[in-house]
Amino acid sequence: MQSDSLARSVCATAAFLSAAVTLVVFVFMAALGLPLIQDGQIFHILWGPWSPVHHAYGIRPMILGSFWIALFGLILAVPLSLGCAVFITVTAPRGPARILHWLVQLMTGIPTVIYGFVGIFLLVPLVRRFLGGGAGFSILTASLVLAILVAPTMILFFVDGLARVPRAHCRAVTALGGTPVQRLLYVMLPQAWRSILAGLVLGFGRAVGDTLIALMLAGNVATPGSILDSARTLTAHIALVIAADFDSPEFRSLFICGLTLYLATTLGVVVMRRIAEKPTETS
Repeated sequence: MQSDSLARSVCATAAFLSAAVTLVVFVFMAALGLPLIQDGQIFHILWGPWSPVHHAYGIRPMILGSFWIALFGLILAVPLSLGCAVFITVTAPRGPARILHWLVQLMTGIPTVIYGFVGIFLLVPLVRRFLGGGAGFSILTASLVLAILVAPTMILFFVDGLARVPRAHCRAVTALGGTPVQRLLYVMLPQAWRSILAGLVLGFGRAVGDTLIALMLAGNVATPGSILDSARTLTAHIALVIAADFDSPEFRSLFICGLTLYLATTLGVVVMRRIAEKPTETS
């Protein structure tokens, strides 16, 4: 009993410290961005253009850049992730499925900078040569590498959801003469939708919050015109901008970027929690 009480105390302390650190970070960013909010410049910062030469410090191009790069990355990652998850749980023999599952788990631990270097020396020349993408540093290039980056995490969520489908249901479909494809479409996917949706939300949040891929491969230009043009994300913008005057709107706008990312991440976590807590409908 004493050990159980100690374990509960340790867990409660860890949870409290985690929540406190998260709250402190939010308060810190809000306090440093508060002058812009009090001066009524928040809407100009959120929706205005970025042109320091003209004293315009809007972050709208970076918000759009983050959204489009993450969205295209997610669109590319979904079929890859779902296909791998189906192969692991449905179609592959046990041996190859376990090996692929282990490789996917290994990929989640590869540093992001490795993906960035591979993209620079392998993918950028291909985009430049075959798609006429200028220097090759573009939204498309960053999205392709982001798709590979977020795919392992999404695969693990999808595999977990598909593996939780009761085997009795799968055997019933097989006994009725159903094919593996029918078993997947009519039994497994409808019951695993919660894990699939959670994987999508988490993958999108990971793509939005990534810094190195956007910094190394997107080109960091604030005014893209197409998917083959360069763009700048909020995370890359925070890493690139150096303001000597800590009271300037340029410096303060970086904390608005941080708040935007913070709120976007919080929204993704809330959505995931709501998905996880929603009771399963039973027939």
